Amino acid sequence: MNPESSNNHEIDHDKLWSILAYILFLIPLLAVKNRSSFLNFHINQGIILLAVAVVGNFGLDFLPWWLGVLSLFKGLWNIAMIALLIVGIKNVLNKQLKPLPVIGNLFTFLK
Repeated sequence: MNPESSNNHEIDHDKLWSILAYILFLIPLLAVKNRSSFLNFHINQGIILLAVAVVGNFGLDFLPWWLGVLSLFKGLWNIAMIALLIVGIKNVLNKQLKPLPVIGNLFTFLK
């Protein structure tokens, strides 16, 4: 078995865990003992996505209520976060190690 097919087998094995990392990153972080670099990358992207989504929603809560468009801003923010979630899952399904657009290179929690 050549190293490339071994790597593909490892990625295929970690696909489900990697998808789950975008939804609930703690489950693959705690449940998988010997994580591949592919899985670690996507857990890291899931952590970044969650952090940005929470901070953004929290920040939007502090906009003045009289703006009247707060619900529009929050709606657009949430749509953007769902779009990034879909991009991350698409990257997993395509076996790619591409960072999420705009936010993917903000932090590195896992190597």
